[in-house]
Amino acid sequence: MIEFSHPWALVLAILPFFVYRLAPAYRTKQSALQVPFFDVLVDVMGLKASKGATELKSSRWQKASLLFGWTVLVIAMAKPVWLGEPQTREVTGRDLMIVLDLSGSMATDDFVDEQGEKLSRLDAAKNVLVEFSEQREGDRLGLILFGDSAFLQAPFTADHSTWVDLLLETRVAMAGQSTHLGDAIGLGIKTFIEDEKDLLESSDSNDSSAAPVKQKVLIVLTDGNDTDSLVPPIEAAKIAASYDIRIHMVAMGDPKTVGENAMDMEVVEQVASLTKGESFVALSPSELSLIYQTISDLEPAFFESFTYQPKVSVHYVPMLLLLLNYLIMMTFYTVKRYFSHRSTVSEEGSQNVD
Repeated sequence: MIEFSHPWALVLAILPFFVYRLAPAYRTKQSALQVPFFDVLVDVMGLKASKGATELKSSRWQKASLLFGWTVLVIAMAKPVWLGEPQTREVTGRDLMIVLDLSGSMATDDFVDEQGEKLSRLDAAKNVLVEFSEQREGDRLGLILFGDSAFLQAPFTADHSTWVDLLLETRVAMAGQSTHLGDAIGLGIKTFIEDEKDLLESSDSNDSSAAPVKQKVLIVLTDGNDTDSLVPPIEAAKIAASYDIRIHMVAMGDPKTVGENAMDMEVVEQVASLTKGESFVALSPSELSLIYQTISDLEPAFFESFTYQPKVSVHYVPMLLLLLNYLIMMTFYTVKRYFSHRSTVSEEGSQNVD
């Protein structure tokens, strides 16, 4: 199937008609013999003289060639494209940044596994995150750790086995004892922005289409209240929302806890709400596992599909026809002129012989 990218150009097809009707004929000057009795000669012969020029007359084939050439040129300007069979493309893969709290309270042994053995909050989180990574085929995972400060443990990678190794190396308080939640969210935003910039620059350097847009999701796992972050969590969430980054908040431990380990559930819920994410509370490994399953359902690997028809420009076809038409006409008149010249020479030779 053929369609035109610039169909308005087809209007130019009628331009030769107006030129033929309205523009004056082209006239060319030729050598002439001047005689003093020109007026008398014209009257005697009954001729209608024109002043200083001769109007050229084109043959029927020349007119047809010109009309054909203009038509294919207009078609080429309209840019015809060939439409292929409709194809459906599925866009898969998300960028998931896991933000893990390593404050001192994550060493608390208040989680119990299926065998009845006590686990620290960090160990329970590790077990669930390993299972979570196995469900995210096609996604890129990153890992940010935070305590007194936040740092990037693993940049975005599709190598989930390496990501798991880096996760298992984490230890409680390796980033400090406190909980700088807002700074961790801020580092997550910065990582998304820099990664997107790198992808766009890489795409431009390869002269390809823009890099595919991926969903940006931040999953924050914490068990305490923010302590003196440079950027408060609420403000960080507002910035994340402006960059279309969705934040899911997972609070570990009892929200009724008071003192240093108390959780500000209002902040947790507000951060999630501002970024169109969800907030959860996990009191056991099974609940934590269920929460991450819920997040998997909220953020499926397959998230978009669209149907398109591949387009291949065929504007070169009418241009080739135009070139072929020109070559045929040039060849025809060159051959005609050649034989005409030979015929004239032969006639002159015959006359000289006679």
